[in-house]
Amino acid sequence: MINPVAFHIGSLEIRWYGIIFAMAFFIGILMAAKLARKKNISKETIYDFAVWLIPSSIIGARLGHVLGNIDYYSNNPAEIIAIWHGGVALFGGIFGAALAAILFCRKKKLNFFDLADIFVIPLAFGTIFGRIGNFINQELYGKITSLPWGIYFDNVAGRRHPTQIYEAIGNLIVFLALMFLWKRNAKTGNVFFSYIALYSFIRFFAEFLRDGKIFALGLTLMQLIIIPVFIASAYYIYKINKKTPLS
Repeated sequence: MINPVAFHIGSLEIRWYGIIFAMAFFIGILMAAKLARKKNISKETIYDFAVWLIPSSIIGARLGHVLGNIDYYSNNPAEIIAIWHGGVALFGGIFGAALAAILFCRKKKLNFFDLADIFVIPLAFGTIFGRIGNFINQELYGKITSLPWGIYFDNVAGRRHPTQIYEAIGNLIVFLALMFLWKRNAKTGNVFFSYIALYSFIRFFAEFLRDGKIFALGLTLMQLIIIPVFIASAYYIYKINKKTPLS
């Protein structure tokens, strides 16, 4: 396995996860600025939004992870802010980013779904590398498997499903699908809700292989949350393609 620590600056550990996280934001903002031309949104507007986006999505993602692992963090409160150790929840990040986008669009008088369509594309791209970061960090691994590509992770028994890599591949497929929709000039809102639906679908099945706790009905809490999210996104995709674009 790759050492999660890339290098040290004195006593400070610089982890690959943090480097990947920072690079994903940097590349994502540049990608969004390029995509925004198609929506007649200036790159300056994208850069202004980035100032809102970065802290809100990080806080949302971290809070989502902490709430999902409240037993651990209630016993280790100092770890709550240790995001460099890994641990973010994508849906929490999306919620934080969406809240920032709603407020920003009201201030700038922009269509929320124009901005959302733009930013989910670099989000899907960045998540590919985020999952690779999870793999390097040796977190979010799967259940024990006898398959030949199973991985031994430190401090955990047995060979495990590399679910981080499965999800990275899934997110690559999502990214390619969104780019296809974008180039086909999909109606406003279509790319955004397609991302939510596709990611929800992939995450739902990945949960069966993850080493998570069953909450109810043989499903994890995340799976129970995903079901209505997927249904709602599928409904809005149908609505968008049957009616006028969302505003």
